[in-house]
Amino acid sequence: MISPFTHTRVWTERALAALAATSALFTVLPCRANDGASVSEKDFLADMPIVLTVSRLPQRLDETPGAVTLIDRDMIRRSGARDVADLLRMVPGFQVSNAFESVAPLASYHGAFGAFSNRLELLIDGRSVYSPYFIGSIGPGLQTVALQDIERIEVLRGSNSAVYGARAILGVINIVTRHSADTVGGEAALTGGSNGIQDAYAPIGWGDERATFRLSADSRADDGLVGANGSNQVRRVNARADLSPTAGDEVQLRFGGMDIDAGKGIAGKIDDPQRDSYFSTGYAQLDWRRSLSADQDLALKVSHNQEHYSDYFPYDLKVFGLSGTYTVSGSGSASIDVLSLQHSFRHSPTVRMVWGGEFRSERVTSHALYNTDAAFVTDFTRLFGNVEWRAAPAWVLNTGAMFEKSSVTGDDFAPRVMLNWHAAQGQTWRLGVSKAFRPPSTYEKFANVRYVWNGLLLGVNTLSSGRVDTESVMSRELGYLGEFPRWGLSLDVRAFHEQINGFIRQQNTTLPRDYANEESFSIYGLEYQLKWQPWPGAELGFNQAFIRNDSLQNWTSRTYLSVPELASTLSY
Repeated sequence: MISPFTHTRVWTERALAALAATSALFTVLPCRANDGASVSEKDFLADMPIVLTVSRLPQRLDETPGAVTLIDRDMIRRSGARDVADLLRMVPGFQVSNAFESVAPLASYHGAFGAFSNRLELLIDGRSVYSPYFIGSIGPGLQTVALQDIERIEVLRGSNSAVYGARAILGVINIVTRHSADTVGGEAALTGGSNGIQDAYAPIGWGDERATFRLSADSRADDGLVGANGSNQVRRVNARADLSPTAGDEVQLRFGGMDIDAGKGIAGKIDDPQRDSYFSTGYAQLDWRRSLSADQDLALKVSHNQEHYSDYFPYDLKVFGLSGTYTVSGSGSASIDVLSLQHSFRHSPTVRMVWGGEFRSERVTSHALYNTDAAFVTDFTRLFGNVEWRAAPAWVLNTGAMFEKSSVTGDDFAPRVMLNWHAAQGQTWRLGVSKAFRPPSTYEKFANVRYVWNGLLLGVNTLSSGRVDTESVMSRELGYLGEFPRWGLSLDVRAFHEQINGFIRQQNTTLPRDYANEESFSIYGLEYQLKWQPWPGAELGFNQAFIRNDSLQNWTSRTYLSVPELASTLSY
């Protein structure tokens, strides 16, 4: 069960100093316990979770270039959560909404900044699933797979455009599904409860040592939040095949689809009445990996995503002195096609490298949003690389960068440097700096929302001038990771300063609305997560985030965005 409680109070230096002192104390104690004995390389080879997301290289958790929260199958099972968005409450610095008003439940990091969470990269088995139709929102993508099909979730808390490009401006979420060999057989599960909860899950798996397969279907439904226009239902079908055609080749095939029926709107509000909306998506993904030798491999990924949205309601024209109704629509479709190739190899006993390229094409079509039936196409061409250098047994340096060319906004470059120091056995300090970027979405760049009835222009809601440019983040962080197996404790602390430049905001004081690079501001603070396993099979988790955000909610009145300055979560 997750028991979130959030407090808002004046954020003080005293709180940060106390937490920093606590992390320093944890570092000193094990050193004293060792009576000053020297630390050998063997001390750093104890069991440690392997992370795949951060640099595209498999790395131990204490050697990744960034702070990572891992949510494994046991944590998912114990949480009582019904979807991925709810699970992210266990990640420090995250804010979660369970409403379907923005198509699907959302999770944001260090601030929501609007109705859609579009400053995070969301991956499922390495496939990017943010929505180009909804300004890059990760909400629909969080609903793509059932919790029962998930092996683990890796959440990088910090910028990572150096590896994943445009949308990884504040963090990355990678959902890793279970290997089909681990789900051979069949089962069925039905869940019912208050507030109209009706969930169902039915997978089947089969195969042999050469190939295994899984097909799962599930649905989740409830009556929505109190006061909201429910009910909501999510239906999914997902399939995975794992093949080994030769001793050196691995092939994975994935495909599936999802639809969301959700209520939205407010009773009695003429321009946002209660109604039903419908969102559907389908995908196909091919992954091929060839082992070229014991020290190098080649990986190819091809994927296609398709999404469609339907949302409309009648508008009474008597406010214009006319008789009749006008159908207001927000419907449309989008697609994503991706081709990527990467080469990983060990250059020497102390140096590992990964490099590669990616081509990504996004296509958005909506007469309602752009006043044309033509498709808006944005192509991204990317080159990336990362070098891991073990300068000494206790020191690991990660350097990486991505060059990205957009057919709409031009060139961007995102570098990162991170140094990890194993100060003692189970004690790691991390220091680094990175730059990330987010070009404007299709809607922010080209929106043209106007209402025309029988040739008469009733009004223009949004008209983008196209002058909006790429926003960027310069991120600096100091981190600490401590493992204390004797007491079943682990502590992860991250102090950060994120300078956002050219923040893209909708100018909504008058109609028609436009988008502009309106502001530069800082997000800074400290977050930590503490885990305690008093005995096998039990875990108590506690995290806090102290955040200051100097962003303005309204540039004219200079009112500030509401962001929790202290947020705490307890899970058990």
